[in-house]
Amino acid sequence: MPLLRTIMEFGIVAIVMIISTPFGCVALILRVVGFKPASIRITHKIAQIWALVSIAGTGCTMRVLGQENIPCKGALCFVSNHSGLFDILLLLAYSKRPFGFIAKKELSFIPFLNVWILMLGGYFIDRKNPRKAFATINRGVSHISKGGAMIIFPEGTRSKGRGLLPFRAGAFKLATRSNAQLVPIAITGSYDVFERQKSVIPRNVTVQFAPPIPPAEFETNEAKHQLAERVYGIIDEMLKTH
Repeated sequence: MPLLRTIMEFGIVAIVMIISTPFGCVALILRVVGFKPASIRITHKIAQIWALVSIAGTGCTMRVLGQENIPCKGALCFVSNHSGLFDILLLLAYSKRPFGFIAKKELSFIPFLNVWILMLGGYFIDRKNPRKAFATINRGVSHISKGGAMIIFPEGTRSKGRGLLPFRAGAFKLATRSNAQLVPIAITGSYDVFERQKSVIPRNVTVQFAPPIPPAEFETNEAKHQLAERVYGIIDEMLKTH
């Protein structure tokens, strides 16, 4: 049964992605010719449907808390723990806002996925080239400053069931340089859906959005230095609750 469910789930993810990609490409063309707001809304809706269908295919029991804490507009950074591959689907499905993210350069070579990262407003970063990495961060800051939203995974890698890892230095530059609100997110159970046992198993999964932290609360240098510790504490507390 787990093997059959796994095959079916990956089939659903692939088929829906392939079917929806042409529509996403149309949205991307609209963005290029000057209809960026409409393009972003269309792309997000397509991605949200794809994510919801994919989540339903896993048979997981979902619990989503605090969606009312997500600001409807304005510069925004989601800050989430990152335990497994399932996290991106969860955030696409339940974040309520279109968002981009900075992905490692290697993902730019994966067909379909690379196109969708670009269409969702994401950027590829080459961490081995500091100058190019800095330019990518600047593009992300510009996107947020114009009222967009992006997701930050401050652990820097998937924790793979090891608990909340230490946050990397500089992980909050997107937020502090763009004057954005911060919404901490805690995801529990996502690693157990597939990666722990290498097959899809229905699990109880929780996604919780904390109240936003306004930029006025980390304007000073001291507050900026303490920001990572503060957000770590918020996410850690939500994880322990679930």
